[in-house]
Amino acid sequence: MTKPAIAPATHRVETRLVHDGQTRSPFGETSEALFLTQGFIYDNAESAEARFLNEEAGYSYTRYSNPTTTIFEERMASLEGAEMGQATATGMAAVTAAMMGQVKAGDHVVAARALFGSCRWVVEDLLPRFGVGCTLVDGPNLDEWRAAVTPATKAFLLETPSNPSLEIIDIAGVAEIAHEAGATLTVDNVFASPLFQRPLALGADCVVYSATKHIDGQGRCLGGIILASVAFIETHVQQFLRMTGPTISPFNAWVLLKGLETLPIRVERQTETAGFLADFLAEHPKVQHLTYPGRADHPQAELIRRQMTGGSTMIALEVKGGKEGAFRFMNALKLIRISNNLGDAKSLVTHPSTTTHQRFTPDLRLEMGIRDGLVRFSVGLEHRDDLLADLDRALAEV
Repeated sequence: MTKPAIAPATHRVETRLVHDGQTRSPFGETSEALFLTQGFIYDNAESAEARFLNEEAGYSYTRYSNPTTTIFEERMASLEGAEMGQATATGMAAVTAAMMGQVKAGDHVVAARALFGSCRWVVEDLLPRFGVGCTLVDGPNLDEWRAAVTPATKAFLLETPSNPSLEIIDIAGVAEIAHEAGATLTVDNVFASPLFQRPLALGADCVVYSATKHIDGQGRCLGGIILASVAFIETHVQQFLRMTGPTISPFNAWVLLKGLETLPIRVERQTETAGFLADFLAEHPKVQHLTYPGRADHPQAELIRRQMTGGSTMIALEVKGGKEGAFRFMNALKLIRISNNLGDAKSLVTHPSTTTHQRFTPDLRLEMGIRDGLVRFSVGLEHRDDLLADLDRALAEV
């Protein structure tokens, strides 16, 4: 296996997403090689012993590592500006491993209240089963983060923009509070994508992604990744993943590598279209409220300018008429389809209060900014005028 003689640090993002981490077999393939193997062969028993003692470089078992997966991890680390990456089977496996690997019974976690339903379940339901306390706070309110800290606090968790209400949290401000308390900050950066927000540069200790979303971006496979310093990964993540086994398939890692090659083209086009459609929807008489990070009327527009370099492919729109109005709108769409996925080449909508956040009580959903008329809209790669026509036609049915 050989690496090409390139200097990644001198290249821009678009170039790095095509070339970084590339390792070629003796056959000199153009595309990354796909190693569909569970295990690896050793030249002798001494070599096997040395691999398991981490005294010899090489691979031993795909649950631990795999050459295809390594390329994906290295390319993602280069994109994020991280020292190391650790791929997982799904985005939720990344979140769960990042949090559980840091804590033990008696520890305490502080998390933003506005989280994806499964992420909130991890900190609010799963961790307490193992004796880890949890406090949920209003994410944009730095005073609440500060007040929630206890002597047992070991980790903070947030997502920004949040799913689905597109609330923005001051990463640098929360990181400062976490570090003053001797805790770490993990940021779920899915909605911003690694192109528009760099949590590690803002002070976060760990970034997690559902690579299923923009990184694949074409609805093909599941995957996740944890990005952090070598010390963070080796101390908190590596052993947890190796022993519990939420390992990404080498095939999925290979598909995600193909997705990375087109990530900037896709996300930039989707974001441009999202901004155009957000302006149209914000003025529509059937839309009660709209939130989009690229608009000047976003409640945290000033923070967005400091923290993000682009808007988002996501729009949160509240349709008049509550759940009935939202359902009428969604059912009338012809081009845009109903699905709980996001970041896809196809435009998708979902109704969070009956899908991704349905397990919460109405009061808790309101606390997270999720009203019955709220529709989460993931903008795809279709022509913007076709999407506008579909939205306008569907809103007429409300």
